[in-house]
Amino acid sequence: MRRWRIWLLEARYQFLGVLREPMFAIPTLLFPLMFYLFFGVVMSGGGASAATPTYLLATYGVFGVMGPAMFGFGAGLALERESGVLLLKRTTPMPVSAYFFAKVATAIAFGAVVVIGIFLVGAHGAGVALYRWQWFALAGVLLAGVIPYCALGLAIGAWSTGRADVAITNLVFLPMAMLSGLWIPITMFPGAMRTFANLLPAYHHAQLALKVVALDGGGPAWMHLLVLGLEALACLALAAFGFRRAGGPT
Repeated sequence: MRRWRIWLLEARYQFLGVLREPMFAIPTLLFPLMFYLFFGVVMSGGGASAATPTYLLATYGVFGVMGPAMFGFGAGLALERESGVLLLKRTTPMPVSAYFFAKVATAIAFGAVVVIGIFLVGAHGAGVALYRWQWFALAGVLLAGVIPYCALGLAIGAWSTGRADVAITNLVFLPMAMLSGLWIPITMFPGAMRTFANLLPAYHHAQLALKVVALDGGGPAWMHLLVLGLEALACLALAAFGFRRAGGPT
């Protein structure tokens, strides 16, 4: 019970600290909602395909959970390491697991807020109609996808510096979102770009989300899960090597 209390307290303070940082909280919470409102509601209004808002509901949901995970671990970890926060935590009896649990819990909490917001806009603004089980299944798939992005952000944070962390995270985050078909349907890409998308975790996460609403490009769910799992493990191994090189995360 004492260990769980430490985990929960660290998660609470991490969440409050991030919430009070407008440079993180405002873009993370508002940008996905604004993009979906524009492309999924305004631009899709009266369009030829009623499936467009539903497709974008799933893909912008993926986009919405990517930001908190990658920036919370990538930019946040590098800044905390260089500012001495991690060094300070080494003087406390707090276990390392509590620190990582707090980061993941904060990413999931922010992701849940974004997903709920997009769902409300989609249902009431774009007229997206799904069965109740589809809403819950889609939310579960989107939030579960936070884990691979946390691993990717951890690898970025382990190797980047406090001055370059935001730039490096953006250089990974934005191109991956675009090339994975989150903003434009993957079927509109040339063949070479569609092939390259298979290397990106956001593409496989989006396909799992689109499978819930029957708009995916095909392929078994286990294959997408396998790729996401292998890429997450590779990122964790890369992060562990970076931490050993730098003397550890805490």
